[in-house]
Amino acid sequence: MAKNTYKQDEILEEPFDIRHLLRASSYIKKYQKRMIIAILLSSLGGAFGYIAPMITQHALDVAIPDKNFRLLFSLVIALLALYTGSIIFVTIRSKIMVEVSQNIIYDIRKDLFEHLQKLPFQYYDDRPHGKILIRVVNYVNSVSDMLSNGLINIVLESFNLLFIVIFMFLVDVQLALVVLCGVPILTVFMIWIKNKQRKAWQAVSNKNSNLNAYLQENIVGARITQIFAREDENAQIFQDLSQDCRRTWNTAVRYSNLVWPGIDAISVCVRAAIFLFGLVIFGEGNKSLGTIVAISSYASFFWQPIMNLGNIFNNFINNIAYLERIFETMDEPVTVSDKENAKEMPTIRGEVTFDHVAFSYDETKKILKDVSFTVKPGESVALVGPTGAGKSTIVNLISRFYNVDSGRVLIDGQDISEVTIHSLRSQMGIMMQDSFIFSGTIGDNIRYGKLTASEDEIRKASRIVCADDFISRMPEGYDTEVRERGSMLSQGQKQLISFARTLLSDPSILILDEATSSIDVQTEKALQTGLNAMLQGRTSFIIAHRLSTIRGCDRIMYIDDGGIMETGSHEELMAKKGYYYKLYTAQLEEVHKTA
Repeated sequence: MAKNTYKQDEILEEPFDIRHLLRASSYIKKYQKRMIIAILLSSLGGAFGYIAPMITQHALDVAIPDKNFRLLFSLVIALLALYTGSIIFVTIRSKIMVEVSQNIIYDIRKDLFEHLQKLPFQYYDDRPHGKILIRVVNYVNSVSDMLSNGLINIVLESFNLLFIVIFMFLVDVQLALVVLCGVPILTVFMIWIKNKQRKAWQAVSNKNSNLNAYLQENIVGARITQIFAREDENAQIFQDLSQDCRRTWNTAVRYSNLVWPGIDAISVCVRAAIFLFGLVIFGEGNKSLGTIVAISSYASFFWQPIMNLGNIFNNFINNIAYLERIFETMDEPVTVSDKENAKEMPTIRGEVTFDHVAFSYDETKKILKDVSFTVKPGESVALVGPTGAGKSTIVNLISRFYNVDSGRVLIDGQDISEVTIHSLRSQMGIMMQDSFIFSGTIGDNIRYGKLTASEDEIRKASRIVCADDFISRMPEGYDTEVRERGSMLSQGQKQLISFARTLLSDPSILILDEATSSIDVQTEKALQTGLNAMLQGRTSFIIAHRLSTIRGCDRIMYIDDGGIMETGSHEELMAKKGYYYKLYTAQLEEVHKTA
């Protein structure tokens, strides 16, 4: 999936590629028996319907002129039976295909979602989440209908067309040829309209994707919008995107609305020709009224499968592009994954080593250049430095959220690229600045990292990190339901819940990336006891904006210009009067000014 924004259309103009269809066949094979049954039922239902005009012809040419009411009554009963049977078969077929379609949706969406969960952070950093979402929801819905009903309808409409032509020729060869004379006219019309229609509906899809991307972004950033009073500007952007959707939709519908009138006009002309040729040109009295009515009925039927096949073709062209986008997402490389012979990470003691590590997010700038250090088990290390220096990058590499460009990251002497990701991360506790809260209860959010945790374990972890007091005051305590992203909680409360969640997982290595940034000073002081308990016996890496919180760390590393500029304890670095000294004293002066 190409890097994109809500301002840019996705290019969905793809040639028909049979490879995508062949790849999709794996989702169809599981349900091929049910699809064959559906085809047989539809064929029978269609055949019953096409026999009806022949019965009508017999009634008009034989039963009514001979006043044979017994035969007429029998023909009426036969018509009712045929129509009833047709309705029953089509209804059963529809039920089967609804189930097949939903099963295909489930299978594709499951595979797509499982793959999305394995993709690296970089994938989500580069793309609007709304455009990823539209692939999982809209595109899968559309493609599933093509893979189920679309393929079946191609077979059915082809059979229908064949049945109609056969029945027409059985009734009258000359009038059947009159009907077929309209096919070249229809072919030219359909080629012209379908090309316009396909491009128009692809434009609709593009604009809907853009709107979806902006809507998702705006909902997530609703608070920022109101903070900066951007409601009017954002409303104008949304209005412009909505107008694009409306404009492209109206254009597409305009072309679609031409199909029925165009085909109906050709159909009327053909039926008029049937009566003209039947009553005048082929000689008066040579064609019976029943024959003309029957052929006229078949002529009405004749155009429907042709139009349906045109719609199916158009649908296939659009959905092959969607299918390509779905497979493009599924084929997105999982750059951070287990190697073929990856082994389980043994119980971590906590020694962390960077061995000449280099890393960059893209080719334009190196974030880390030849970084080497070793942290002993149980040692607490603070990472400080200017914004963008690479502090978060270092802890992300320890967690193996990204692969290093060169060098190695080792834990207890084991290269972490050689072990399974699950066995590595399950022994690590990671607290980010953005404390994400899932919809559900507070207890479930704390239990997220250890599903087997008991109520007592949850409460104990919460008490250690000073979260128990405010949780207990909630209407339902730990069973209080919180909304998506924890909207009913303060940022500080969300961080305390995240602390409890991390502590409950009992990690061997603890990473705190600006984890106390949203907690007030008083709460942070109370939390310090809990933090000390969390750090006890664990190797820990702490990134904190407030330098006062990291004074007690065993070691402080000043990160800048792609490497470690200086390292030591707080006292040692203050005595050096280097980078850390300048940063710390500047922050102290700022505190005194605001005090």
